[in-house]
Amino acid sequence: MRNILIIGAGRSASSLIKYLLEKSDAENLHLTIGDLSLELAQRKTGNHPNATAIAFDIFNETQRHIEIERAAIVISMLPAHMHIEVAKDCITYKKHMVTASYISDAMQELDAAAKANNLVFMNEIGLDPGIDHMSAMKVIDEIREKGGKMILFESFCGGLVAPESDNNLWNYKFTWAPRNVVLAGQGGAAKFIQEGTYKYIPYHKLFRRTEFLEVEGYGRFEGYANRDSLKYRSVYGLDDILTLYRGTIRRVGYSRAWNTFVQLGMTDDTYIIDDSENISYREFTNLFLPYHPSDSVEIKLRLQLGIEQDDVIWDKLLELDLFNPNKKVGIKNATPAQILEKILSDKWTLEPNDKDMIVMYHKFGYEINGVQKQIDSKMVCIGDDQTYTAMAKTVGLPVAMATLQILNGNIKTPGVQLPIRKEVYLPILKELESFGVIFNETEMRYVGYNPDHL
Repeated sequence: MRNILIIGAGRSASSLIKYLLEKSDAENLHLTIGDLSLELAQRKTGNHPNATAIAFDIFNETQRHIEIERAAIVISMLPAHMHIEVAKDCITYKKHMVTASYISDAMQELDAAAKANNLVFMNEIGLDPGIDHMSAMKVIDEIREKGGKMILFESFCGGLVAPESDNNLWNYKFTWAPRNVVLAGQGGAAKFIQEGTYKYIPYHKLFRRTEFLEVEGYGRFEGYANRDSLKYRSVYGLDDILTLYRGTIRRVGYSRAWNTFVQLGMTDDTYIIDDSENISYREFTNLFLPYHPSDSVEIKLRLQLGIEQDDVIWDKLLELDLFNPNKKVGIKNATPAQILEKILSDKWTLEPNDKDMIVMYHKFGYEINGVQKQIDSKMVCIGDDQTYTAMAKTVGLPVAMATLQILNGNIKTPGVQLPIRKEVYLPILKELESFGVIFNETEMRYVGYNPDHL
């Protein structure tokens, strides 16, 4: 049997493992599922005869070498910074490799070695990055093939709570990596290009510069800019494009409320709060407010941020228990961002019966025969339950599908890569449709920007 080594059995691996196990008899597959937690790996096998769970320590070099040498292909679902040692071993033992993570500089340095050994190192084949690349390149290639010239590309994606589970004022719950949500947008200004003009949004302004989006059947959303929208300009072949913007989707009103945390300084991760484990949520909030002999913490915060008592933002802050004197932070040597994450996790953790939702929205503006047109491509995916979430499906399924395509010799181009070629994206996008990952495209007349507004 063809042995697939899967390293990491976390939440994103559930749909990936299920897919490959369902194909295992027909495709002659055996899965070796390795995780630090043997119990977690065992749960993911579901006692399937074509799966073996092992306790796997990525830092155990001997074990790593043995398992990679035994594999026909390796899937790494580890945190991004841990892929590189696996990748080096895959070069040594001449094994293909698949990850959902961004291509790091260290991974890119292995490109020549991968090509020399005729190995496919497929990266960025999850959701975002992943499905965004594939669905975008499909439309961009179609526009080019009919003689069109790209003038605009905007792409938005968000992990949200499904409408039936949306029961808080923020219209949001953590569906993935809470820490990433708290730190979103930090590390430099957001950068994009609009009608040929470079634009920059500093972090302290990021959540007050949003675009509105409408998705039929699901209502209105907003998008705030990703840190570097121009990262893929050359990769997509869009060096001459006039407008290129990538953003994160939230429900309308989220960003304006989130901006209160940014302005207070609660999202800062650069310093530690003294005696953090013993302070209350109320004391934490008060740390960022000026002293006043008589005003309450609530009044000081409203005055500092200019929030009226009848503003929905105030209701959102109250809902989070920010002013509770009885709840303790309980984390030693915590940064403001870590404390905020703890407070939000109390309220934004998905309940057992909650479902999550992925929304992706692309806008393509192009010119053909002197006429400017626009294509909007929209995808909504709802999770099944807390195991087979929309996030797990959209991250794990493309990884699994690419793995099988590589094993079967359908994806042949060697090297360190992302899924932007037809041999990769056409079969995977087609198969994803049978799992409810469907893009609906509509074409209309393109309305450009008013130059006076740039």
